[in-house]
Amino acid sequence: MADITEGSAAELGRRIAAGALDPVELTDAFLEKAGEHAFRDDIFARMTPDRARAEAHAARARASEGRRLSPLDGVPISWKDLFDTAGVATEAGTAMMAGRVPETDAEVLARATAAGTVCLGKTHMTEIAFSGLGLNPVTATSPNRHDPSLAPGGSSSGSAASVAYGLAPLSIGSDTGGSVRLPSAWNDLVGFKPTHNALPLDGVVPLVPSFDTVGPLAQTVEDAALAFAVMGGAAVPLDGADMRGARLLICETVAMADVEDAPGSAFENAVSRLSAAGAQVERAELPFLARAFEITAPLYTSEAWAEWREHVERDGDKMFYQVRNRVAAGATFKAYEFIEAWTGLRALRQSWAEAVAGYDAVLMPSVPILPPPVSKLLEDDDFYVTRNLMALRNTRIGNLMGLCGISLPTGIASCGIMMCGLPGSDARLLRLAQAVERALG
Repeated sequence: MADITEGSAAELGRRIAAGALDPVELTDAFLEKAGEHAFRDDIFARMTPDRARAEAHAARARASEGRRLSPLDGVPISWKDLFDTAGVATEAGTAMMAGRVPETDAEVLARATAAGTVCLGKTHMTEIAFSGLGLNPVTATSPNRHDPSLAPGGSSSGSAASVAYGLAPLSIGSDTGGSVRLPSAWNDLVGFKPTHNALPLDGVVPLVPSFDTVGPLAQTVEDAALAFAVMGGAAVPLDGADMRGARLLICETVAMADVEDAPGSAFENAVSRLSAAGAQVERAELPFLARAFEITAPLYTSEAWAEWREHVERDGDKMFYQVRNRVAAGATFKAYEFIEAWTGLRALRQSWAEAVAGYDAVLMPSVPILPPPVSKLLEDDDFYVTRNLMALRNTRIGNLMGLCGISLPTGIASCGIMMCGLPGSDARLLRLAQAVERALG
């Protein structure tokens, strides 16, 4: 008997529209599948069955009356546990916020609900979203789809696992330095980071508001585009997307340094296929980019400390010490250092815009390393710190430069190819990503 949960979010939506799939039966199937799964408690912080069934029943009624609200009406979605859910705990992966129950939904969740999507549950995450590895000894470390003993990528770790293990067709995460794209790459998913402020952050537990973004982890580019639209982004028509004539630039500075063999060869193979599909690919050094990494520390940690200082000073002993150490480092910077760093970063963003203005997107390996073993990350502090910084290095280029970005699978396990577009070019990037997805098969 066919599993009715199989298929992309868009495919499930089309089956609902055609009358071939009942949203209530679909939701019940996902709830049952998740409830019986061996990694259920490592992926979901909590399920929302009552809400999900109520929303599914409403979707069934709309479908029967021919008044569906969106292509994803009736499709279940999982949400990272930093999106406020009315009457349901939202704890951001930390014991410091245990029992926190918001009164209203986050704005993006409210918009998605108004478009008919079904809230399936809340997924585990890196504590306060401040690590790219996905390791969380405080609540749970979600499994990597290829090997549960390997890091899943973070901070949207449970979001990635929920889709990768087939427990949700689509998930919504957040991306401050790579937290959507990195776990997507390590779990062979599509991860889309929109331009900062393209989607509202109201009701999203903050980490670094100047960089925080909301984005989907999906099976396909089409799913990512539909998720973007139901949360308030532009509706992006993907029909007719074509690689021919696309101008793509490979960023040689920073992004291509010390890339491990597997992600490096997967990237070059993918680039060859894009060239064969008609893309014009060039390579260039962008030497100013190195300076952005030199001034990163005060930008991220100072703002994170401002957001989390009271919690850490009161309950910091409840935190995983690696995350606590990272956020507490923000206390050491002075105001002038923070301001100088932002002044410098704005100038570097202008240099980037000028350097890449003639290209449709900039290419790089999504993550320069493969997922490391969870056991070694827990045993070796230096290994944890160096792997975390390296894992986030390429994705963070997009956040630092204020770009939109998307990671796509290359066909090699845990190896993604990332494209970055200039701020505000989200629709254009998604259309290009659709063409890349087809070219990569």
